[in-house]
Amino acid sequence: MAFQALEIGDLKIPYPIIQGGMGVGISRSRLAGAVSKNGGLGIISTAQIGYDEPDFDKNQKQANFRAIHKHIAEAKKTAGGRPVGVNIMVATKDYPEYVKESVAAGADVIISGAGLPVRLPEYVEGSKCYIAPIVSSEKAALLMLKNWAKKYNRTADFLVIEGPMAGGHLGFKKEQLAALTPEEYDKEIIKIISVVREYEEKFGKKIPVIVAGGIFDHGDICHALSLGASGVQIASRFVATTECDADERYKQAYLDAKREDVEIVMSPVGMPGRALNNPFVRKIKEHPLPVSHCFQCLENCNPAKVPYCITMALIHAVQGDVENGLIFVGENVGRIKQIVSVHDLMEELVTGGVHDTEETSEKA
Repeated sequence: MAFQALEIGDLKIPYPIIQGGMGVGISRSRLAGAVSKNGGLGIISTAQIGYDEPDFDKNQKQANFRAIHKHIAEAKKTAGGRPVGVNIMVATKDYPEYVKESVAAGADVIISGAGLPVRLPEYVEGSKCYIAPIVSSEKAALLMLKNWAKKYNRTADFLVIEGPMAGGHLGFKKEQLAALTPEEYDKEIIKIISVVREYEEKFGKKIPVIVAGGIFDHGDICHALSLGASGVQIASRFVATTECDADERYKQAYLDAKREDVEIVMSPVGMPGRALNNPFVRKIKEHPLPVSHCFQCLENCNPAKVPYCITMALIHAVQGDVENGLIFVGENVGRIKQIVSVHDLMEELVTGGVHDTEETSEKA
């Protein structure tokens, strides 16, 4: 199946593939720039993006803002001028400021989930930045589009549907995740697309729908497009690339993972997430880990009451301390068997071909 370019406003992405934003530090400038350079849309996660800045411990917000500017600029340089976007969680403390800082830094698109970005349009007003909410249900899609239409007389520039097989924080209750099958969720995707079509007609513009969660190969992309989507968002597979910003030990944890190693954990603020059942996860099941320093990452986090600090858990992981860190993964992580270049992964996703291991390693 030949793929059409993904068009978001006046942006033209050669292939209908968006690389999902992964924090802390998993998708920064190196990965996002490489994805955009190779025909997809690279996405930088702003979640504690400045974790390795020298003043991060004492001045998180300014360190993060500085890093947003640095990584967007570096990604765009790598991408050769092609579009680069950011993912900003609604649950982020000082969320409006992170949006405005990303716009000022030159982000072409903002994708926003972990909550509903009901006020996102006002934070990007006057800019050329395109915006997309992440939704997981027909109800959420209708709520978002209706809210933006009524309050701002505008609609989404595109919309991301994140399904139950995604990694990281999920827009479902734990019991829903156990009950939802891919076949049943296909029906929900079709319903969401139907809602979007109504708003396309209302505003006289195309609103691309992007399907995320469990997209692994060329066949999965074709399936999503057959449901009426304009493109897909893929995250886990981009971790196992030479350009991914994470430590090599983090990538190796993906290669070593088996299907039975994946489980649903609860984040400190009560959101379910999909992660590897490693020594850290087993430890926090037994007893809480006291938080000695708050990094001001999530709006509704009370350090005195949470079972562990998610910022420290994710920083440990991205830096390679995989036994003492939280490793978010998608449902299909057990199918990832080798590290390849972004170029080769994009080629495989687009053509359906599989590269020889030795040849790929040499290219990488």
